Amino acid sequence: SALFNFQSLLLVILLMICTCTYVRAVTPRLIDRNKEGFLGLFWMSARIGERLSPYVALACIAMAVTLLIQ
Repeated sequence: SALFNFQSLLLVILLMICTCTYVRAVTPRLIDRNKEGFLGLFWMSARIGERLSPYVALACIAMAVTLLIQ
């Protein structure tokens, strides 16, 4: 159902980026061994979370504010 609602899709993507970044910080081998294929999405999400962390944090804050307002 998150595929049909744009706000829910953005929330799922943000949560995936934050979760993958955290998992990579705790256990890097788990994320780094799958750099290709479908599981490579988790590696790419972790890289996005590491390199663009201020922007991801701002996006999380903006999403939280919009969810609280609704």
